[in-house]
Amino acid sequence: MLPQEIIRRKRDGETLDAADITAFVNAMSSGSITEGQVAAFAMAVFFNGMKRDEAVALTLAMRDSGDILDWSDLPGPAVDKHSTGGVGDNVSLMLAPIAAACGAYVPMISGRGLGHTGGTLDKMDAIPGYRSQPDNALFRRVVHSVGCAIIGQTANLAPADKRFYSIRDVTATVESIPLITASILSKKLSAGLNALVLDVKAGNGAFMAKTRDAVALAESIVGVAQGAGLMTTALLTDMNEPLALAAGNAVEVKIAVDFLTGDKRDSRLEDVTLALAAEMLVSGKLAANHKLAMEKAREALHSGKAAEIFGRMVAALGGPTDLMARPRHYLPVAPITREVKAPALGFVSSIDTRGIGVAVVALGGGRIRPQDPIDHAVGITDLQPIGARMEAGEPIALVHARSDDDAAAGVRAIEQAFSFSERKPRTVSPVLRRVGG
Repeated sequence: MLPQEIIRRKRDGETLDAADITAFVNAMSSGSITEGQVAAFAMAVFFNGMKRDEAVALTLAMRDSGDILDWSDLPGPAVDKHSTGGVGDNVSLMLAPIAAACGAYVPMISGRGLGHTGGTLDKMDAIPGYRSQPDNALFRRVVHSVGCAIIGQTANLAPADKRFYSIRDVTATVESIPLITASILSKKLSAGLNALVLDVKAGNGAFMAKTRDAVALAESIVGVAQGAGLMTTALLTDMNEPLALAAGNAVEVKIAVDFLTGDKRDSRLEDVTLALAAEMLVSGKLAANHKLAMEKAREALHSGKAAEIFGRMVAALGGPTDLMARPRHYLPVAPITREVKAPALGFVSSIDTRGIGVAVVALGGGRIRPQDPIDHAVGITDLQPIGARMEAGEPIALVHARSDDDAAAGVRAIEQAFSFSERKPRTVSPVLRRVGG
C-alpha cells in the first residue's frame, strides 16, 4: 500500500475500495504514515467526499483498529448519545445520568473539543481527580454499578480515529460529512451499543450551519450506523445561540450540577436534554412511546435520582464524593472576570455563536494545536439568550479570564458576537426535527 497513491486517487475524485481504505487506516493506527499524509487524505475527502460504501469501510476500519466492547452481561440496554458539536452544549453531563436513572446503561465514550466547539471530555477533566480515561476494567465496573460512565477513548478503543480526530481539528477538515460520520460511529460501534441517538446541530454555531447540511449529516450517520447493525435515530437541534447560558469547561460543569440538582434550569437546555433522553429510552425499549419516555425522563430529573447517579459516577471515577453539594469548592475559577455590557436599550436579536466558541478557545479553553493544554477555569457565563430585553449598560455576559489582556479581548469578542434590535425577535424551538427510526 502506497499512501500517496491512495491520497492521489481520492484527490482526483476516484472511489476507493474497502481494502485500500482499511490499509490506510491500519497505517494511520500504527504510525507508519506521517501526519502530513493523514492531513492530505482528510483534505482530499473534504473536497471530494465519499460514497456510502466508502464511509462504511472507513467507519468499520477505524472501529476494528482496536478493541470492541461487549455489554451482553448487562441487565439492561447499552445506549448512548452523540452530539455533532456546539457551543454551551453540556447535554451529555445531564443526559447520561437521566437515562441511567430510567434503567438504561450508558457507556459514554466522548471526545475533546474540536475547532470552536467544546468537548465533553474537557469538561469532565475540570473535575479534580476525575479519571476521564480509565482502563476498561474500571470503565466496566462503573457502568455496571452506577449505570453510566463518561470517559474518553482509551488507547485500545478506535485508536485510528483518535489520531485522525486530533489532526482534523487543526487542519480545517472538520466539516466533512463522511469524516464526521466515520469518527462518531467508529467510537460508538467499538463501544458495543444496542442503540444510539444523535444530536445533530444546525445553525451558526454548528459545523453544519445550514439545516439542509445538518439533515444530510444526520441521514449519513443514521444510514451508515443502521447499515452496520446499530439502531440509530437523530434529532436536529438549533445552534443559532449557545445552548447553555455558559461556554467553557468548569463553568459548564457548574451549569450541569445546577441543572441536575434543580438549583437552576434553562428551558432550552431542558427541552433538548429531555427530548434526547426520550429517544434513548424508546430506542432502548425502556418506554413504549415518546410520551411515556418523556414522562419517565422528567421524573428521573425532578426526583433527584439523576443527580444522585451523576454524583456516584464522579466519585466512582476518582472525583470528589460531594461535588453535587459543593461544586464551587472543587471546580477551578479564573482569577479575572469582566462584564460585557449592552450598548443600548433593546432586545438581543442574534448571536454569532461560533464567535462565542472561538472566544473561549482564545481564552485558553480550547486548543489551537493538538498538544495544547486546556485552561479549565476560563470561559463565558451569564450569556443572555436571543429575545432578552436589555437596558443600556446591563450585562449581557461575564468573561472569566487568566489575564487582563485576555479578559479585554474576550469582552471585545462578545460585543462583536451580539446584535440588538428595537423589536423582540421571533424565537424557535431548540428541537427542529427527527431523522431515522
